[in-house]
Amino acid sequence: MRRFAILLSLIFVSFGLFSCRENKPVSEPDPQIQTGDLLFVGIPMNYGEDSMAQAIADATSSGDTVNFIHTAMLEVDSLGTVWVIDATIAHGVDRHPLDTLFADFTLHRGGTATFEVMRLEDNREARRYVEQSRALLGEDYDLYFLAGNGRHYCTELVYDLYVREDGSHVFDCVPMNFKNAEGEMPAYWTRLFALLGESVPQGLPGTNPQQIHASPQLRHVMYLHP
Repeated sequence: MRRFAILLSLIFVSFGLFSCRENKPVSEPDPQIQTGDLLFVGIPMNYGEDSMAQAIADATSSGDTVNFIHTAMLEVDSLGTVWVIDATIAHGVDRHPLDTLFADFTLHRGGTATFEVMRLEDNREARRYVEQSRALLGEDYDLYFLAGNGRHYCTELVYDLYVREDGSHVFDCVPMNFKNAEGEMPAYWTRLFALLGESVPQGLPGTNPQQIHASPQLRHVMYLHP
C-alpha cells in the first residue's frame, strides 16, 4: 500500500509543472485547423522542475529554445468545435475540448507554454487516422513506455493511429533515450521505474514529441494562444 501511495505521489508530481485553471469557452475556432492536425506542446528550456515533463525535455532536447514534451491529435466536428484526442497521466487516452488541454498545460512558475499546430504533407487519410482513435478511448496512460501493452503515451498513440492504408506508419520509430545531455539517467526516471518494478526501457523502440515534431512528414500551420 505504501509503495502504491508513493507511486501515485510521483506520478502527480509530474503534473506539478502545471497548474489548473477554470475552463472557459473557446472563442471562435480557427478555421485553418483541420481534423488530423497535430498539436505540439512545448516548455521553455531548463524550466527547472523535477517532473516527467522536464525529464522528457532533458532526454529529447535538440538544443532549441523550446522543448516539445507532448503531442495531441486535433479533430474539428461538424459545428466547427475543436477537440483534442491525446494520452496524458491526468486523463489516459481521452477526447476533450481544446481548452482542457490549455488548462492542463498552464505553467505556474513563470514562462509560457508553446502550442504549435502541424499538418501532414499528405493529409488525405487524416480523418481516418482520427476516427481510429475511438477504439482506444479510455485506455490508461503508458507509464511503462512499452509497445503493445494495452496502454499508450502521447506519441505512441499518434504512431499507432497514423498508419496508411497499405499498413506503413507515417512516423518513424526510434531507440528511446531517457538520459540527459550529459549521459546521466535523471532521478525522476530511476524513481518511477523502480516503483513500477521495471527497468528503464533505454534503447527500446519508441517515439517522442521532439522527434515527431521534426518529421519531414509535417509542416507548420500556426501557433495557438489560449
